[in-house]
Amino acid sequence: MEYLVVAVTAAMLIVIVQTSFAHHMSRRVLPVLLAAFIVRIIVHILIMQPNAIDYGGDNVTYMGLARKILTYWELDGFHFVTTEQLPDLYSVTAICNLFAAIMYICGGPAALACTAVVALISCALCVVIYKIAILVGANESSAFRLLIVTAFMPSFVLHSSDTFKDGINAFLVVSCIGLGLSNLQRFDIRKVILVGPLLWTLWHVRPYMVFMCVPPLVLGALSPKRILSLRSTAILIELLMIGLLFLAGTADSLPTASIQKELTEAQSTQVRMFTASAGSSGVTFDDGGNAWGALGPKLLYTLLSPFPWTDGSLVLQLGKIETLIWYYLLWNAVIGARELWRRDRRMLLMLALFIVPGFIAYATTVANIGLIFRQRMPLMMITSLLAAIAWTKRPAAKTEISEPLRIPEAATSTTSCSPSASKL
Repeated sequence: MEYLVVAVTAAMLIVIVQTSFAHHMSRRVLPVLLAAFIVRIIVHILIMQPNAIDYGGDNVTYMGLARKILTYWELDGFHFVTTEQLPDLYSVTAICNLFAAIMYICGGPAALACTAVVALISCALCVVIYKIAILVGANESSAFRLLIVTAFMPSFVLHSSDTFKDGINAFLVVSCIGLGLSNLQRFDIRKVILVGPLLWTLWHVRPYMVFMCVPPLVLGALSPKRILSLRSTAILIELLMIGLLFLAGTADSLPTASIQKELTEAQSTQVRMFTASAGSSGVTFDDGGNAWGALGPKLLYTLLSPFPWTDGSLVLQLGKIETLIWYYLLWNAVIGARELWRRDRRMLLMLALFIVPGFIAYATTVANIGLIFRQRMPLMMITSLLAAIAWTKRPAAKTEISEPLRIPEAATSTTSCSPSASKL
């Protein structure tokens, strides 16, 4: 039954590509995404299943929770199991219920089938990335290049080759930002309605990402027509961040209270020290116990680690390949941001409202390079959209050569026959 699920997901991928692209583009995209899908299945069978690189933990935990959900279904019937019934679910309720449903269909443990669904969602994310790149101003060639880079980014491949939640989380986040960007260009209430299920699912996958997506979505729904200046942009970002912090700190009865609690816990010295001691990629900062201290070095680690000289596990060493690709994308993103600032400041503001606060928030909690390597994945994908703009070559403005003014022959003959002309 697992193999049937794998075949069905592959067929669904073909349908997604055929319905999402014009014929000439689907012929180029389909082989790439089918290859990306197959690579993930191979990595799962040859590397993740036999634990060849001694990596993982979350994936095993999620499958264990999915089996517990199956037990609840045997007792109470098929339903969405929440943290009230199974507190260990915490923020992975949607993921574990999805895996439990796949296991229910297959009649038992189904790691390969679950991985196939994760791989399908990851390939669908590549389609979304392509569409958003076109939306922000990249041409087909640049958007296709970005699709290839995204599909085979090493950490993305690794974390979508088993039952991790990172690929699904990235799909939900990028899709929300994409709908917000689309609304910014042309508002449609159907897009707002579609955001609702995405945010609900994201809340049950990685809750704090919901609040990172809200400011760009609000801006997209408002669709401001006036192009903002640099000062207005900076002021708006500051006001939104202050407003969110104030809301999170005062509204104890709202859902933001749980996010504030989670952020405070993640920023605590005890948690950061524990995270730093986990594995071989921990990092500590001389911040005096203040999460906001030494923010500059923390931002550098959040953005640029692992560095070439960093020691660590085999996975961390292999991750340096992706880091080099990320450096290239980041450099081009700066160039693309300058181009987008000249063309569409509203679009750039919306991207910045997600990218800048996201990296700063992660910087206050950074304590393990391996962990931040996974957490920043959606931020990297959104940032890479700017790189696609830099890759897009704009046609040079054609200079028109002015021709000498020609006097019509009729006018010339009339002038020569005029009285004043005859007198001369």
